[in-house]
Amino acid sequence: MTKQAFLSPHRNYREAIAPQHGEVTFQVVVEQTDLFVTAERDLSEPMLDLVRALRGELKSFMLLTPGFRESLRPVPAPDTAPRIAQEMARAADLANVGPMAAVAGTFAQLVADHFARVSPNIIVENGGDITMHSTRERLVALLGDPKSGARLGLRLKKNEFPVSLCASSATIGPSLSLGQGELVVVRSKSGAFADAAATALANLIDSGDDLDLVLASARKMAPLGLEGVFAQAGGKLGVWGKMELVALEG
Repeated sequence: MTKQAFLSPHRNYREAIAPQHGEVTFQVVVEQTDLFVTAERDLSEPMLDLVRALRGELKSFMLLTPGFRESLRPVPAPDTAPRIAQEMARAADLANVGPMAAVAGTFAQLVADHFARVSPNIIVENGGDITMHSTRERLVALLGDPKSGARLGLRLKKNEFPVSLCASSATIGPSLSLGQGELVVVRSKSGAFADAAATALANLIDSGDDLDLVLASARKMAPLGLEGVFAQAGGKLGVWGKMELVALEG
């Protein structure tokens, strides 16, 4: 039986995010870009300016580059393209998907990297795609079913940052997935690549029997920058790489 997609616009998983001592949380929204940020101080105003600038650059580039927005295959971006388009195009080429498969992860990384200079502890979450800079250990929940909540988390030690974790799902959210996986999370230093790779791996899943294929494909992508993967489908779990899982209380 096909599971109905969870498409609620209310991202209630954010209510469980707990900033540590000396941190605040805030939201930055510009059109479809919806960032939830944990940082050492409220950076919402300058972050809003950066997001507007990035969106403006990307929209202008897409107007001049037919197929960049719609293609499900890689589309090159020239050296003269804005950085955001180049990052998306490079990641899409590595994962063999369309550039828009990398858009959320790219936004999260560019914003987090930019403001890490003024806030060494900063977490930028963009619809389930995260880039983190941190001087302390962090615990990231893995949400395979929004209705029942997260039961597993990923522990990240303080010497492992920066890191990006990007998710793809056929049952959560509006993003296009050609597979049937409940959740695929990819770990990488690159938010753009993690996002594109998560899409590519999720596209391989028709049932829980495909998790071995997902893990084998992830191992082949390790030389490209893939550090770990978590996959969930059909009541089964698959894990490979630098993914220290812990049980979440409650």
